Amino acid sequence: MSRVEHLWERLVRAALRRERTGTDAYGRPVTGIAGFVPSSLANNRVIDEILRAADEIQDEDPTVSRILCEHAYSIAQTLDPNSEGRGVLQFKTGLMSVIKQKLAKREGGTIDRSQDVARLQDFYKLYREKNNVVKLREEEMKLRESADHTGNLGELERKTLKRKRVSATLKVLRSVLEQLSAQLRAEIPEELKRMMESDVAMTEDLVAYNIIPLDAPSTTNVIATLPEVRAAISALSYFRGLPELPADYPIPATRHADIFDFLHYVFGFQKDNVSNQREHVVHLLANEQSQLSILEETEPKLHEAAVDNVYKKSLDNYIKWCNYLILRPVLGGFDAVSKEKKLLFVSLYFLIWGEAANIRFLPECLCYIFHHMAREMDEILKQRIAQRAHSCSSDDGVSPFLDRVIAPLYEVVAAEAGNNDNGRAPHSSWRNYDDFNEYFWSLHCIDLSWPWRKDSSFFQKPKPKAKILLRTSGKKRQGKTSFVEHRTFLHLYHSFHRLWIFLAMMFQGLTIIAFNDGRFNSNTLRELLSLGPTFVVMKFIESVLDIVMMYGAYSKTRRVAVSRILIRFLWFTAASVFLSFLYVKALQEQNQADSFVYRLYVIVIVIYAGFQFFLSMLMRIPACRHLTNQCDRWPLIRFLKWMRQERYYVGRGMYERTSDFFKYMIFWLVVLSAKFSFAYFLQIKPLVKPTRDIVEENNLQYSWHDFVSKYNHNALTVASLWAPVVAIYLLDIYVFYTIISAVWGFLLGARDRLGEIRSLESVHSLFERFPSAFMDHLHAPLANRTSNHLSNQVVEKNKVDAAHFAPFWNEIVKNLREEDYITNLEMELLLMPKNSWKLPLVQWPLFLLASKIFVAKDIAVDSRESFQDELWERICRDDYMKYAVEECFYSIKYILMEILDGEGRMWVERVYDDIEASIKKRNIYTDFQMNKLSLVIQKVTVLMGVLRSSWTAELEKGAIKAVLDLYDVVQHDVLSMNMRENYDTWNVLAKARTEGRLFSNLKWPRDADLKGQIKRLYSLITIKDTASNVPRNLEARRRLQFFTNSLFMDMPPAKPVREMMPFSVFTPYYSEIVLYSLSELQKKNEDGISILFYLQKIFPDEWKNFLARIGRDENTLESDLLDSPNDILELRFWASYRGQTLARTVRGMMYYRKALMLQSYLERPGLADVEAAISSSDVTDTQGFEFSPDARAHADLKFTYVVTCQIYGKQKEEQKPEAADIALLMQRNEALRVAFIDEVETLENGKVHKEFYSKLVKADVNGKDMEIYSIKLPGNPKIGEGKPENQNHAIIFTRGNAVQTIDMNQDNYFEEALKMRNLLEEFRRDHGIHPPTILGVREHVFTGSVSSLASFMSNQETSFVTLGQRVLANPLKVRMHYGHPDVFDRVFHITRGGISKASRVINISEDIYSGFNSTLRQGNITHHEYIQVGKGRDVGLNQIALFEGKVAGGNGEQVLSRDVYRLGQLFDFFRMMSFYFTTVGFYFCTMLTVLTVYVFLYGKAYLALSGVGEQIAVRAQITDNTALSAALNTQFLLQIGVFTAIPMILNFILEQGFLRALVSFITMQFQLCSVFFTFSLGTRTHYFGRTILHGGARYQATGRGFVVRHIKFSENYRLYSRSHFVKALEVVLLLVVYLAYGYNDGGALSYILLTVSSWFMALSWLFAPYLFNPSGFEWQKTVEDFREWTNWLLYRGGIGVKGGESWEAWWEEELAHIRTFSGRIMETLLSLRFFIFQYGIVYKLDIQGNNRSLTVYGLSWVVLAVLILLFKVFTFSQKVSVNFQLLLRFIQGVSFLMALAGLAVAVVLTELSVPDIFACILAFVPTGWGIISIAAAWKPLMKKLGLWKSVRSLARLYDAGMGMVIFIPIALFSWFPFVSTFQTRLMFNQAFSRGLEISLILAGNNPNSGI
Repeated sequence: MSRVEHLWERLVRAALRRERTGTDAYGRPVTGIAGFVPSSLANNRVIDEILRAADEIQDEDPTVSRILCEHAYSIAQTLDPNSEGRGVLQFKTGLMSVIKQKLAKREGGTIDRSQDVARLQDFYKLYREKNNVVKLREEEMKLRESADHTGNLGELERKTLKRKRVSATLKVLRSVLEQLSAQLRAEIPEELKRMMESDVAMTEDLVAYNIIPLDAPSTTNVIATLPEVRAAISALSYFRGLPELPADYPIPATRHADIFDFLHYVFGFQKDNVSNQREHVVHLLANEQSQLSILEETEPKLHEAAVDNVYKKSLDNYIKWCNYLILRPVLGGFDAVSKEKKLLFVSLYFLIWGEAANIRFLPECLCYIFHHMAREMDEILKQRIAQRAHSCSSDDGVSPFLDRVIAPLYEVVAAEAGNNDNGRAPHSSWRNYDDFNEYFWSLHCIDLSWPWRKDSSFFQKPKPKAKILLRTSGKKRQGKTSFVEHRTFLHLYHSFHRLWIFLAMMFQGLTIIAFNDGRFNSNTLRELLSLGPTFVVMKFIESVLDIVMMYGAYSKTRRVAVSRILIRFLWFTAASVFLSFLYVKALQEQNQADSFVYRLYVIVIVIYAGFQFFLSMLMRIPACRHLTNQCDRWPLIRFLKWMRQERYYVGRGMYERTSDFFKYMIFWLVVLSAKFSFAYFLQIKPLVKPTRDIVEENNLQYSWHDFVSKYNHNALTVASLWAPVVAIYLLDIYVFYTIISAVWGFLLGARDRLGEIRSLESVHSLFERFPSAFMDHLHAPLANRTSNHLSNQVVEKNKVDAAHFAPFWNEIVKNLREEDYITNLEMELLLMPKNSWKLPLVQWPLFLLASKIFVAKDIAVDSRESFQDELWERICRDDYMKYAVEECFYSIKYILMEILDGEGRMWVERVYDDIEASIKKRNIYTDFQMNKLSLVIQKVTVLMGVLRSSWTAELEKGAIKAVLDLYDVVQHDVLSMNMRENYDTWNVLAKARTEGRLFSNLKWPRDADLKGQIKRLYSLITIKDTASNVPRNLEARRRLQFFTNSLFMDMPPAKPVREMMPFSVFTPYYSEIVLYSLSELQKKNEDGISILFYLQKIFPDEWKNFLARIGRDENTLESDLLDSPNDILELRFWASYRGQTLARTVRGMMYYRKALMLQSYLERPGLADVEAAISSSDVTDTQGFEFSPDARAHADLKFTYVVTCQIYGKQKEEQKPEAADIALLMQRNEALRVAFIDEVETLENGKVHKEFYSKLVKADVNGKDMEIYSIKLPGNPKIGEGKPENQNHAIIFTRGNAVQTIDMNQDNYFEEALKMRNLLEEFRRDHGIHPPTILGVREHVFTGSVSSLASFMSNQETSFVTLGQRVLANPLKVRMHYGHPDVFDRVFHITRGGISKASRVINISEDIYSGFNSTLRQGNITHHEYIQVGKGRDVGLNQIALFEGKVAGGNGEQVLSRDVYRLGQLFDFFRMMSFYFTTVGFYFCTMLTVLTVYVFLYGKAYLALSGVGEQIAVRAQITDNTALSAALNTQFLLQIGVFTAIPMILNFILEQGFLRALVSFITMQFQLCSVFFTFSLGTRTHYFGRTILHGGARYQATGRGFVVRHIKFSENYRLYSRSHFVKALEVVLLLVVYLAYGYNDGGALSYILLTVSSWFMALSWLFAPYLFNPSGFEWQKTVEDFREWTNWLLYRGGIGVKGGESWEAWWEEELAHIRTFSGRIMETLLSLRFFIFQYGIVYKLDIQGNNRSLTVYGLSWVVLAVLILLFKVFTFSQKVSVNFQLLLRFIQGVSFLMALAGLAVAVVLTELSVPDIFACILAFVPTGWGIISIAAAWKPLMKKLGLWKSVRSLARLYDAGMGMVIFIPIALFSWFPFVSTFQTRLMFNQAFSRGLEISLILAGNNPNSGI
């Protein structure tokens, strides 16, 4: 029975623990009942602490453990007696089971509960004695006082941790003892009371806090003792004007009342919100003060300027909002507000912001709330009585502010969001975040009153959709505000109408000039004046769109804005009618010499154009804008400005400095000059003559029944000729932009010195310049760095620089070793000596000096006949050889002088004096035998080899013998000089040698520096191999090259850590991989490949380095590691650090803290005197810097890292491994904070009630979660897009002036972290008229080496994040935020809506909207490339396609957005063009690239099928037309990615050199990168176009794993069928039609040249997914794929069946995006193109002869109907009786025979030929697809008509046919084994070049593979 009980207890423990078994971060076994107490228990922190203590003391005293468990149970029972909360019943049941088991284990007797108190008292004393509490405390205090001086910081850390654990247990025991004693009325002995009171001090620092311990003093965290922090805390204390708080208001005894307590009481903010914002404001003030000046230690006082700066930054948006609405700010005048009042306002604002939840996305709504609450507060201050504010009064008093102020807003926002049908509803049918916020841009918001007037229409909630359909009751839904996101392509014209008007007018003008043969006469001028009507008509179209696009927002839009729209419409209507009438009349009177109308028209045009130009100058040119702003007081100027440009709250003042304006204007003038020159000479002019000829043709014979081509000058033929040219005309501006921006970016990069160090040789050759460059840029300025106390100033400065550089360089090298990029030997070679003043030279790392001594020795020996000067000159040719020789020379002297005394020192001094004298006399070859140098080196090597070991008597004798041997060699073999000059000295030495006392008193080296010097000298004279290839690892090389290169780039000088700008790093996480588990690493895929095996082959050198680091042999098998828990954990981390995991990101970001601690440690005040510091070696001693309390405090004050793990609470409850891994990361990184949303369920009146909390946790002393803040939310925070909502809930926990947004697939490097404080100084630099608000940061894509696809993606991404963004920032000034590791001005953005937008679907690309928002709000976004952050990218084709589809869909949504509209409207013309072509314009041009192929081919199909192609080719000579060739060539180069590759190539040249760039580019071509780029073109086009037409953009979870698995044929077919395959087969069909019926006078060659781009695109779209599919041509897998595909195709599916299982389910999913009536109309119109094939081909059949009547076409439909009927007969398979089945088979047989007979009769008896049969197939196949497409668009109608099953059957047939067309070539190629081998080489070539074994991976490591 006991075994059963034991197992039951284990089971209950495991259930309660709710985490994986194994070990924690400290290697301790995870057992016990402590775990995750249900969050629905309000006091779960206390219960959790009690259970943890019970678990810890279980082995020491089970009875006390049982008492604690019972107490925890009683607390849980009190909190939730009915067990209504989620998980409470299970928890209490499990806990009671454990208690019963403990009771049952007692041996005999019942339990006397009254003895529990006595037992607790005894155990308390025993526990104190056992852990030596008093001694532990004393030892910690002693260590704390001496650790900074002794460097014993590691021991202090261990003592502190132990003391904290003991204190935590004592705290629980004390708490339970006091409560039980009170319940049982038992007395606690006085002695025990005194003990407990003394122990209270030990537990003060166990109170949960984030960064600054404000509610309890901390002995371990010195951050609160910093003068700036104390000054900030003091500044927030209660001041004289504040009313006194009630006596019963609770204030901790450890601090005084402050401003936040007053606001807490008045407005009823949540306690944890108050605590959070108290720390936030203290943090802001303290850091602002430290940036101004360092305060005195005694009674520090906050400067007025620090308060003013925080006040202005925090309330800047509020003041602008008041000014915009002409409201009087409640703050009053800036100077009139006292310092205390400013702090009160700032604190109030941040408290509102901190509790606003989703309303934080409405920044102007927060301004409104603040405005009224500040007025309320003012009233209370005037009354001088602390009272509850009327707006926040509440009966329950739990969270009045949340319930009364935020909840009503949240409820209406959530109700609208809930009505969007999960993003499927039209944007125009519901209000999003922007609509709610923009309501507060007008004075209408005042109608909401204060407190909220909830009957206002603003708060009216929409009826849920189901209820709306019932039409039971309810008011109409509320309209949108200011803008409506209608789903239409017209937004492109509406937003960027100036660009389209400009292009249209230029095209018209150039065409007019071309048709006038380039002559500029009166006739040309008259025709050019037609541009006037064109302009006003296009403006009229824009004004019509203004009216149409505002439909749905008129009720909520300001009347002034509506009036403007109507006035503009009337004006442009009148103007277009008037100007068009005048121009027509002028043309009618053109033959009259003095036409009044013509002159009037010219005058009107000149006046209108001049007025427009004048207004443009005033409104758009920055230099003139200031003038117009001054003229705003004139009503006419205001009216004209208002008419020309709408005035929004955002978008005002979006102009740049005049110099910046001229820079991007010149850029665009160059682009436009190239574009229009190309357009005129190569596109328009060559088409003039053919067009004239075609127009003049009047006897063209059509081969079909012609409807539209008579009497219209062959308009369709002209259109087919001009259409591709017009498409390229609209497109080629992007081509020229790409080319010129690439060149410009290249020149900018060269100017910024990028790529100067691009090889290891450069690192070696320039290394001696690194210390000086490092000190100039990355080190805080040293006051006396260049002071000269020695004669040799240069040496001293270099020595100072090297001494300060060395610890940083060494830490970089050590981190490379910890990351397993270098070996232990390479680390030793790369480490730099301390460079103390004991040697009069700079000591360089050994990798620079290796083997130099032997080379120098050989030179000296070989040059024995030479002069001394020549010898030295040869040595000095290599600087590092010279340094090696000098260091050897001085090191030997230094070491010998240290270990010898008396005569020994005399000998050393004498020899060195003689050498120096000989050098001066230039007779070194005379006085010394240089050929004996090898003997000297040999003896010195022996001596150093002995001295580097630990002392023993034997070794000391050996050392003395070695010195004597050295003496003998020098005396007898080397010296050949006259010794008479120093006869006495030599005589003394000879006598000592003879008597045996020379060197007898050798002092063994014990000093660490001396021993280090001996080891270094030994290495210097023993390493014979060159170290020119150190480090060998390519990643280590790349990192060192970039870091050293960046030292010479322009960056702001670094400030000391204490004075730098504070920042946070912010990472959103959902459910991605945190840390690979052992099972995940060992799990094999279908080829027998595990992730671990894959990583071992991809990173073989790093695997060996890892084994060496954990003390294993390099041949150790992975199975041997499984016997050690520590090795398993290290293995998991090693693998995770090579994937795209959260663990990798956290490690990288925590380097910031490590770097700051090192910088702070080495910049501490004691090291101000450079020479003194270096001589004491403190400047280079970094041992234990991570344990320095001061370094930690300064780092924590400047850096915060928050990972917002949205569902962490849910993951813990569901026992997900991710939760345990996140907890592990917190244990290993003490500064890591995790924010998450906790969902608490409780039962109220029998109904489940959910509450949501935003929580912040850290690891406690036991490695468990410690809750810091828990802030209640008004409801479920995820009502918009997931990632921005996740960011928004947690941003309140960030700190500092800046925040860096880091995605979960990013990495960072220690050496880059050293530059962060330089980057933050960019916020203070001059970057234009607006200060920077976002700092762009360069990225390195670390996934590029996995495969050729990964390489393409990496190179493409790299060129964009470097060269591309370089140009966007300067000169174009349109760089946005693209989801990269940019650094935000935190206060600017959190007071303006946050760092992203979250409205459902429209903000699917949430990151870029922060850039839009920043720019619209007068921000400035810069880009900086001296610092980089790592980033992972998708590596498989399917991953890449999903990612690109997501981005393209996001861009489609951007087209509809108000942000893009406003930027397009409010930018000046040139900046607008920059913005367009770098955002939505890029995707529109991509789509145009594809559409050009369709336009060209459909034009050719029209000419071929209509029969006029041959005629006009002969008569108008258009076959070899220059314009068509230029258009097609441009399209082809765009299609295959040549223009995309230009920035990539130039970036390669800049950063790698020309030769390596050339090799890289050629390699990419051999790896078929053009196929990949063409395929990507199709992906972007499909998703961009479909999103604008139908919507459906959504977040695509691409996965970030290692993709080397084979993708099934059916999976590829499902993913690419509609986006690529259908479109490609349509292109193939058009090409076949053109081949069959078109005319080419050049024959096959002409056809090939004309259609090569189209064939290339079609084949790429069809076969790229299989070409880039691992093992795509392996026969066995091809057979399996076919079987799986047919099963999928034929499986009927049903309810709950997913698209991956059944064709029917997949087809339904593919049609889901067609939901709206307009969408169905558009699909129908687009599908009509498929009917042109049948119409044209039937008239080409031999059977119809020359008949051109419609009867032929009608009969073709009859034939098609018969074919469809036959198809239905053959596919009819109803489940009926057997007899009917027999009848059906009979009918099918007869039908088949009749069809064959009919076909045979037709061939024999009529003109029907075999080619006609194939032509019919060519005609009917697209018609059938057109019918299917239209039927699918009208699916509901088809179902009503009962035709849906027939349509579905026909669609299945088509999919089967398309699949076979694609599959057959794959199967044919799979027959040949060499194709699969070639494909593997193709995909993984780059990996092969690095010695990888992908072939082994793809073949499999499965032991059964050979069977």
